[in-house]
This record gives sequence, structure tokens and C-alpha cells, in this order.
Amino acid sequence: MLYAVLRLLAMLLARLLFRLEVRGTEHVPRTGPAMIVANHSSVLDPPIVAVGAPRRLHFLAKAELFSVPLFGRLIRAVNARPVRREAGDARALREALRILEGGHALLVFPEGTRGPEGVLREGKAGAGMLALLSGATVIPGYVEGTGRALPRGRALPRPAKVRVSFGPPFAFPKLEGPHRKERYLEASREMMAAIGRLKETAAEGVARAHQ
Repeated sequence: MLYAVLRLLAMLLARLLFRLEVRGTEHVPRTGPAMIVANHSSVLDPPIVAVGAPRRLHFLAKAELFSVPLFGRLIRAVNARPVRREAGDARALREALRILEGGHALLVFPEGTRGPEGVLREGKAGAGMLALLSGATVIPGYVEGTGRALPRGRALPRPAKVRVSFGPPFAFPKLEGPHRKERYLEASREMMAAIGRLKETAAEGVARAHQ
């Protein structure tokens, strides 16, 4: 119930402040285990993707946020779970796998941390590991404009056009045999390549709109 109420409020704010535009929702399966993998340039990205996605999402968030009074309880109530980024967090991985095995949708940022608006960086092994161990459907997402609306270091958002695009789903065969980091990295690179294709398609659409 709380998730639905907060999502509605976030949707209203996103449309008012950011003129939010969402494309490709038909690519997101309504049921079954799914990983939405997206680029990351702002703390706005999780709520913006959640507003755009046509199903309830689960999240991983840095563990420090859960110690913030009230805010920590709030994000836990909307399906966020803590992850410690300074080292491999086996507990967070197990929790993420349980979410996927339960047939839910999980939002993952393969880059791990925020970067500059419009710059796609190398994906970390963790995202690939989740996809290979779970066999979940992977849906690429490209978020545009959040890095201008609320970049790193800025306390309050400013009005900016924000778009979210979802691309065709794909999946990796469940990993059999030894677990190799290089295979995880390869899967993450494939995810980032799919996000890159969405970025190119979004840029072409904006260019056509201004012709």
C-alpha cells in the first residue's frame, strides 16, 4: 500500500518538475523474475525508474542510507535492501537472489555508483553475477536528464526534462560449473551495450523531434 501511494506521489512530482516521458513499457514483463538494468547518474534514478516501470520494483541501496533516521525505515518499506559497496557483499547477493527467485522485479545499476549525465561507464561484475545465477529476464533501461536535474553534490532538484526508455528483454543461460569473474564481467558488458543502444535510439528520437 505504501509503495503504491509513494509511487503515485512520485509520478505526480516527476511529471510536474521533470515533464517525465516514458517509452518501451511493453518490454517489461508484468510477471516473473526480472532485472531492470539501467545507467546511474543521480539519486533520482530509483524513483524515476519505479515510476516508469509498469510493475512493482525492488531495490538495492547503499547500507549507509538505512541508518538515516526515518529515511532508512521509509526506503525499506518501499522494497529497498542494503548493500555494502566497499567489498563483495554476500548477504546482499543472497537477498537479491531471493527477490528474483520469488518472481519479483529488481532494479540494478551495473555501473555501481553515480556518474556524469550521459556517460556510460563499465559495468561491475555483480550485475552479471545476479543475471547468471538467477537466470532472470534482463530488461535494459536508459535514464536521461536526472543528472541535470539533481547531479552529485546538489541538495535540491531543479526542473529538467527527464526520459526513461526500456528496451527489448533478453536472458543469459543459468551459469553451470565454476563461477568465473570474467564471465560475470562479460554479462555486465552486454548489459551496458544494450543500455548504450537505448541511449543512441533516444538521441535519434530527440533529434527527429527538433527537425
